[in-house]
Formats: sequence, C-alpha cells, structure tokens
Amino acid sequence: MRMEIGKNRIGVHGMLPEMANRHGLVTGATGTGKTVTVQVLAEAFSERGVPVFLQDVKGDLTGMAQGGEDAPKLRERLQLLELGGVDFAPCPVAFWDVYGEKGHPVRTTVSDMGPLMLSRLLDLNEVQSGILYTVFKLADEMGMLLLDFKDLTAMIDMVLRESKELSVRYGNINRQSVGAIHRKLLVLEEEGADRFFGEPALEIRDLMVQDGRGRGMVNILASSRLTSNPRLYSTFLLWLLSELHEELEEVGDLEKPRMVFFFDEAHLIFQGIPPYLLEKFEQVVKLIRSKGIGLYFITQTPQDIPESILGQLGNRIQHALRAYTPKEKKAVAVAAESFRENPAFRTVDAISHLGVGEALVSFLDEKGVPGMVERVHILPPKSKIGPAAPGTVEGVLAGSHLGRRYAQTVDRHSAYEELQARQARTGKEAAGEKQIPRPATARGRETPWERLVKSAASAIGSQVGRQLIRGILGSLKK
Repeated sequence: MRMEIGKNRIGVHGMLPEMANRHGLVTGATGTGKTVTVQVLAEAFSERGVPVFLQDVKGDLTGMAQGGEDAPKLRERLQLLELGGVDFAPCPVAFWDVYGEKGHPVRTTVSDMGPLMLSRLLDLNEVQSGILYTVFKLADEMGMLLLDFKDLTAMIDMVLRESKELSVRYGNINRQSVGAIHRKLLVLEEEGADRFFGEPALEIRDLMVQDGRGRGMVNILASSRLTSNPRLYSTFLLWLLSELHEELEEVGDLEKPRMVFFFDEAHLIFQGIPPYLLEKFEQVVKLIRSKGIGLYFITQTPQDIPESILGQLGNRIQHALRAYTPKEKKAVAVAAESFRENPAFRTVDAISHLGVGEALVSFLDEKGVPGMVERVHILPPKSKIGPAAPGTVEGVLAGSHLGRRYAQTVDRHSAYEELQARQARTGKEAAGEKQIPRPATARGRETPWERLVKSAASAIGSQVGRQLIRGILGSLKK
C-alpha cells in the first residue's frame, strides 16, 4: 500500500514502501513548501514503523512533537483537496544537537571519524592530510586512544616536537604543515566544533527505534547553528552516513526501509568536496540501499547534486522553480528532463507555475521503473506546522531516557593523559640526552622515545588494535 503524499483530480499519489530505499530527491525554490513536504514524508514513514533522521535548519520541524491545529489556511487546503478533515496527532520525536543546546548531544570519537573525514573538516591540503594520517598511524602503533579534541591536539604537539626523528621513520614531516594543522584545530575549537568529539559516542541503533505503538522515531537534529559552519555540517552528515553503512548488516530488499535519512541543504555536502571523497560517497550511496537505508536529498535544484548520485535517486518531488535569468531557465530545463513526461502537460512549463504546496511527483513502481510525472497538491501533515509551543522541546528532552545516556561527558584515560604521564616520567632522561632521541642504533640500544612507544603500547595496547580496519569513508568498522 502506497504512502500517500499528494492528491490531484485523478486521485491520491504516493510512494511504495518497498521502493523507498531506492532513495529520493525533494527540490524547489525557497518558500515553495519543501519543509512541509519533508514533514509529510517523515510522518508517513513513522506511521509505518520506519525511523527517520532529519535536520531542522530553521527550527520549523519542532512542531512535529505536537498535533496539528485547525486554521483558515488548512480549511482552504482541505476544501481544495476535497478532504473531510485531518486526524491531528503528534509524532514520536527525539531531539539532537551537536552543540548539546537544543537536543541530546551528538558525539563521536576522533578515532571513529578517522583521518579521511577529519582532513575534510579541517580543509587540509595533500601534504597536511598525509601528516594527519601519520598521526593516526602513530597513535595506533603506540596504543593511544584518540577520543576527544585534546587527544588529537596532544598527538599533534608531540609530532611537532619530534618531527625530525619521526621523519626518519615516516618520511618528511614538515614543521610548518604540522603547525598549520594545529592552528586549524584551534579555529575549530573556537567555533565549538570540539564538542562533537568525545564520549559517550552516539550509538546508531539509538536512532533506529519505535515507540510503544510501533511508530518509527522521528529524530530531529537542530541545525540552525550547525549550518553556519558548512564544513562541519557536511562532515557530520558524511560521518553519520558512514556509521550507518559500516554498522548495519546486509538485508537486501525489504517490505519497507529500516531507516530513512534526509540530507537537508544537500548542496553544502558537495561544495568543495575533493574528488576522491566524492567517489567514496557515491560508492556508499550505491551500497547502503542493500542495508535497508533510504536517502533523501533536499535542495533547490537537481543541479546541486552530482550526476553520478542524481541518477540513483528514484523517487522525485519537485516544487516550483522561478526562471528569470538564462541560468535559472537552464535549471528548470534540467529539472524537467529528470521526469518521465506526462502528455497531459508540459513539465518544463509546469515547474515555473506551481503554487506553494504544489509539486510534480514521480515515484518508482513495483518494478523500480519511474512513474509518469503528476502534478499534485501535497497533503497536509497531521502534526503541527512550524515551531513547537514554548517548553515543548524541553519537556520531550526531560522525559527521554536518552538524556541519562548522553547528557554527561566521559573523559577516559586516553592519548592526552598518557602522553602527559609518559612525558613526565621520561623528562629527566630525555633532558640528559645531547640531542633529540633517534631510533635504535646498530648496537640495538633503545632510546627514551622507543621505550615510550613500547611502554604505551604495552599499557594500553589491549584497548586499541595495532591495525584498525576502516570502511569506505574512513570510519572504524564495528
């Protein structure tokens, strides 16, 4: 049975749940109704027991925690759609926030994220990225846990101090490049991005739950502040997708998805993304379907999405695009070409004349073939449109069991503490050396540096594997 999304004179149109993991796209200009469409989609999935994760960029989705309200505009839409009414109801929601201000904190460890995505977050060049990979390799060899920001900073400081010796073992380590990485870490810390790193780290399966009535949880990420740092925002989304891919087992085609993930402001993901990372991202988009995950990108025009990914988005919803300049007209033409033509109207003309809350839709049929484009009015949501009443979010957070798990940070003994302790113990011996310690000599004598490595690996080696296995996007395989 299709999930009802929109209606026209022919009837109600919707998406087949078994085709929802073939991904999708919601596009349209600002103010044309994309947010409400996402709300309707999220409700439809939730009602079928499918958990949802979406970003609340403008604070307009907190109202999903409350039932909808009767209003003149709603009555006008019901009359237009020839519907008798709406069964208003709140959605089961969980609120999240990377900064921990408007939701449960979202954290991961430095080691879990890995050097690939950290290089993206820090906007490192090729040389600097190579040094960051060396830092991770060195931490692995020494048995050092990289959990939070101070662990990474401590390792960078150590590499800066020991750059000459490490260059012998790992190749040239340029002190200027190490210093540049350190400065970029300080900038991120000033922006508050360091809060994203630490423990307890987010357990992906805490997002994939149902309420007591079997409805999928609607996980809402407060993103108004997060999107002001586009690089952190895009890296966070890539990391979350990577976690889903690495942690979940293959399940093949299901009657409905295990989870649906919405990428709002999707154009931010691809701005300045390095070709090698884009290639890996494309690979994950292709493979994650077999793990029962549906991905839906929300942006203004299909041109915001790379062609290789756009071709994998089978379910399409297109809101109005205005075309005044040659560039805008080209965007409308590209959007029209992505639909299977309907002889009843010209798609390219319809896109420019859609009203607010009206859209062109095309969903996959039972065989995975895109349906003919239809012009529809999006159905009204059952939950409240717009921000929730004051105190609602706080009430949801206070009643959530997740608060007990994620509210308080945990600062385990990790690289920072270990380096502090080892440096204190070897300080006198290191001070007595006439030069910076070097690797073992031909006579086999160990330097203080090598004793530090061996001692640390012996003390903590059981906690960190010497060869950590990483997935496509560089995060740890679970």
